[in-house]
Parts: sequence; structure tokens; C-alpha cells
Amino acid sequence: MRTTRIFALAAASALALAACAPTDDSTDPGGDPSAAASDGTLTTLTDGVLTIGTSDPAYEPWVVDDDPTSGKGFESAVAYAVADQLGFDADHVEWVPVTFDQIIAPGTKSFDFAINQVSISPERAENLDFSSSYYDTAQAVVTLGDSAYAGATTIAELKDARIGAMVGTTSLQVAQDAITPNAEVSAFNDNDQVKQALTAGLVDAIVVDLPTALYITAAELDNGVVVGQLPTGDDPDQFGLVLDKGSDLTAPVTAAVDALRADGTLADLESEWLTDAAGAPVLK
Repeated sequence: MRTTRIFALAAASALALAACAPTDDSTDPGGDPSAAASDGTLTTLTDGVLTIGTSDPAYEPWVVDDDPTSGKGFESAVAYAVADQLGFDADHVEWVPVTFDQIIAPGTKSFDFAINQVSISPERAENLDFSSSYYDTAQAVVTLGDSAYAGATTIAELKDARIGAMVGTTSLQVAQDAITPNAEVSAFNDNDQVKQALTAGLVDAIVVDLPTALYITAAELDNGVVVGQLPTGDDPDQFGLVLDKGSDLTAPVTAAVDALRADGTLADLESEWLTDAAGAPVLK
């Protein structure tokens, strides 16, 4: 067990909890964050150590050089900031590799919390606990510069495009609902396959979250361009830290995330590690 500073931040983050926590009751940890351990300590999988799960390989801009221990990359930096709020310095943080499917599957976890671009949803919250959102993201349309759709400025101009997205993701759902293309959106197992489908000409455009869109067009796709953002409305996709269902850590971790949002840390990390979205206009 490790003594934490969560009591000091709990009061300061109370308003942020109300503002930032997911509206779905099943994702709301509820109660006093200090209730996780009445004697002032947090119970973790390994005494004195905070175990964090993420994918292997982990990609930029989320984790730099596939090394989450470096603290470089948006999610690596967020994880260490949360750990610090909970009273764990970097020497007392341990990373474990887990697949996306392992993170969202029901059952006992090999981590205290996981960070891996997992969207908060009522369906997932039936089997998992989530912190409040550490990142609210839009979805974006990506194509190649010589595509007939590269200059699209409206959603209507994408109706005839063959669209691809990763199966089981918010990107796929938003592509279908926001664009409503004439052909059904093609689903692929992962974003690598999505990109390959684009470069191979199997699809005309793809939908991925905005940070991924900005990164792959800058570093991975030859002649890749971001066409624009899809409207998010009042309910943007939210990424939450994932915990075991009913975890005693859910409330303290949520309070830590909310404190980081309230003091501007999350915004600073987003600015540092995720490209400003101003260059991707909202398609209407």
C-alpha cells in the first residue's frame, strides 16, 4: 500500500467531477474518493506499486518510441501525471502489455488501470469501470492527396466515397452515422489494415480519431491529407482510464483525472503531444 495525496485534491476536484464525469450512471464512481481506503492508503495489485496497462506495440502520439516508461507521448505523460496525483513517483510505476481486447474484456485485470484510447460507453461500462474523460476527441476523414475526395468541404461530397474504419470503434460508428455513405462502411481489424486499404485503393477515404489522423498523414501515409473533422455535436468521443468493475481505485483515479483537468495539466499535455486541431475544418 502507498500513502496518497488524494484527500487534498478530492475537495478541489469536486466541481470538476460533476462537470467532467460521464453522464452514464454506470461509469460514475460515486461517493467520496477517500472511501477507497479509510486509513489513507490505496490498495494496488502490488503493494507500493501502481501497475498500468497499455498496448504493445504502443504508437505515437500516444507513446513515443513504443516505450511508455519514458513519460513521452500523450498517454504515457497522462499516466504518470495521474500516478503522481495518487502519490506514486515514476520509480513506483510498472507497465504491463495488454491488448485492446484484454483491456475491455470482462474479468479480473492484470493492471490497476489501463490507458489505451478506450472510448467510454454504457455497453463497456456494464463490465468495466472508467475514470472521467482524460481526452475528448473528434473523428476525422483521411484520404490521399490525389483522391477525388481530397478537396471535399462538406459531408455531402463524401456520400459516394468508399469509407473504411476499424471494427468495433467509435470511428466506424461515426463514419456510418455522420456520413451515411451510399455504400456500407468497410470494417477492418486494426488501423494498420485501414491504412493499407486506403493505400491499396480498396477504399477512397478512412475515418480515424483526429490525433491519429494528424499523425498518420504526417508520418505514415505518403501524400496523406486530413479532409476534415466530422461534427461531434454535444457528445464527443471520450477516452477514459479503464479499471476492473467495482475497483476501489475508480473514485481516486477519477478525482486525480479531474484535478489534472481543473489545473490545466491535461490541456498542457494535449498541446504538447497532440497537434492542434485548427488545421482540420469541421465538415458540414
